[in-house]
Amino acid sequence: QVQFVESGGGLVQPGGSLRLSCAASGSLFSTYAMGWYRQVPGKQRELVAAITSRGNTNYADSVKDRFTISRDNAKNMVYLQMNSLKPEDTAVYYCNRDRGPITLATASGWGQGTQVTVSS
Repeated sequence: QVQFVESGGGLVQPGGSLRLSCAASGSLFSTYAMGWYRQVPGKQRELVAAITSRGNTNYADSVKDRFTISRDNAKNMVYLQMNSLKPEDTAVYYCNRDRGPITLATASGWGQGTQVTVSS
């Protein structure tokens, strides 16, 4: 069993920055690919950034060159550095194990998420 606790969200002005943190429980964390996801009310959850157990990364086109995902396997932590934030980045952000399509198709296993609001 794996549990996730997200933190670091808040209210920020356009162009500002936030650093999100995800604390994961589980002895096999270091073997898992991990991802950050976000959801806006009325729309389905989407993958924002992913990182493999070896540190390879990929990003949604909408956040490329602005967001950076990283991990610290010794601490069971995943981070998302968000720069140059835009109002359209407003969403609840979640972390989870990245299992490809299986992750987004599964209703269970998600944490509470952390709210990011970008507004003047």
